[in-house]
Amino acid sequence: MEALHASFRSQPCFVCEVVSGTNDLPQHFVYEDDEIVAFLDAFPKAYGYTLVAPRKHREQVTKDFTREEYLRVQAVVYGVTEAVREEVGAERMYVYAFGSNEGNAHVHWHVVPLPPGVPYEEQQGAWASWDKGVLEISRQEMADLAGRIGRRM
Repeated sequence: MEALHASFRSQPCFVCEVVSGTNDLPQHFVYEDDEIVAFLDAFPKAYGYTLVAPRKHREQVTKDFTREEYLRVQAVVYGVTEAVREEVGAERMYVYAFGSNEGNAHVHWHVVPLPPGVPYEEQQGAWASWDKGVLEISRQEMADLAGRIGRRM
């Protein structure tokens, strides 16, 4: 995880690389149009963990958008969240906007499903924490999952 965070601070914008197709990691898109992309997190902390971002590099969660642009992105966040919830049978869904001016600056929303039965102490921010590590999911399963979520969109 330290190497990943170091890359966020020293490498080109990972979201811009995903959008341009120059990122080395396999990309599993669940949705894309001319303005917005949604793809499974390459380092998922939960099954179905999805990122939603504008194609254009923007850094501020509201300031860099007109009201109409922001509402358009949020409409996609809503659609992705519902598709993930339905596909993985989540008990609850979390939506976060993370990032930093020091790295990982391209604004993006994390759509995080909470499966049934997770103890209260492990819910909320703890559920999406880097401290819990990442799931090992094969490329084929990620591709299949992305396809199923995408079809629900």
